Amino acid sequence: MSLLIRIRLSLMMFLEFFVWGSWYVTMGTFLGANLAAKDQEISLAFSTQSLGAIIAPFLVGLIADRYFHAQRILGVIHLVGAGLMYLLYTSSDFSAFFPILLAYMILFMPTLALVNSISFNQMKDPAKEFSTVRVWGTIGWIAAGILISSFAWDSQEGLSNGLLENTWLMAAIMSLILGVFSFTLPATPPKAKSSEKVKLSELLGLDALALLKNKNYAIFFLSSVLICIPLAFYYQNASPFLTEIGVENSTGKMTIGQISEVLFMLALPIFFSRFGIKKTLIVAMLAWAVRYVFFAFGDANEGVWLLLVGIALHGICYDFFFVSGQIYTDAHAGEKFKSSAQGLITLATYGVGMLIGFWAAGQISNNFLIGDRMHDWQSIWLIPAGISVIVLLFFTSFFKKEEIKTPNNPS
Repeated sequence: MSLLIRIRLSLMMFLEFFVWGSWYVTMGTFLGANLAAKDQEISLAFSTQSLGAIIAPFLVGLIADRYFHAQRILGVIHLVGAGLMYLLYTSSDFSAFFPILLAYMILFMPTLALVNSISFNQMKDPAKEFSTVRVWGTIGWIAAGILISSFAWDSQEGLSNGLLENTWLMAAIMSLILGVFSFTLPATPPKAKSSEKVKLSELLGLDALALLKNKNYAIFFLSSVLICIPLAFYYQNASPFLTEIGVENSTGKMTIGQISEVLFMLALPIFFSRFGIKKTLIVAMLAWAVRYVFFAFGDANEGVWLLLVGIALHGICYDFFFVSGQIYTDAHAGEKFKSSAQGLITLATYGVGMLIGFWAAGQISNNFLIGDRMHDWQSIWLIPAGISVIVLLFFTSFFKKEEIKTPNNPS
């Protein structure tokens, strides 16, 4: 892969995740502060990610893989997405906001697969080359968060003046830029023939259900779905929580989670090869529980270090569980179910698991509402901590130690 292509792909990844990070982290805070949305409505907004993840295989499998070049589909989606982002910027109430967001996420979620497809198509050795391109996506997410805090849109003054709505305008502009830029990316023609029959089971990864006959994999699969329930609490509640208790530059501070994600991604191969799959997954689930306990007892003053450590644990929580899980799934699937298995685990976690989690987070947050807008955050955070411990005990009790062959570069 030439240097020029590497730069173009890296810029694509940067813009892709800059667009997502521009609004996703602060959406809960925005909905509460600007649109006076209730906790159940905020959970409904976040659930659009799960609905998009469920529908994404149809868009990618039926359209991008069969009829059109991936870079052109990416460009069209982001140009349409820019318009939808602008409509979200101008929305004045949740009833108008939600259907636009739902339409946007149904379009956006397939782009996560498209940028990977465009990248892989240009690489001779993806195992060595992909991580150096994909890391620019994380940098883009971090840059968006730092900009939001630098402009003070997420400060108490910014919230009182309604400035957080500018995140949607920023996302619209960057989506427009990415949409135009996508048409200059290297050609990625469809690999499947349009005349070939499409099986629904293949699109959804249901062929890989045969893997569940293996008891160990079935325990891992169920644990993956269950652990996504407490994960949804972090995505949905972290920004409103930090803002409500008065943490300054909260969005910028939350980028610590993405920075740690990069660092622990580098540490994962060493840990994985030395301690194996079971201990790696146990450490991840334990980190989930510890993070929420730190959130429960931290504050914006002397206890702010607990909050920062809790955010920094995101790298362990995500990399040690989800990336390790992708490696474990790949090892069990073999060539026959390799693609189907990854599709199935994505559908189960980001689709079903987090859909349940977003709903639960909304119900629980509303149950611990104090007055009109304040919350009993300690009680709220102890619930996902408890769920994490239960999933950890379940996994530890039933998952047997297993040796698997690991690739040289799991990222």
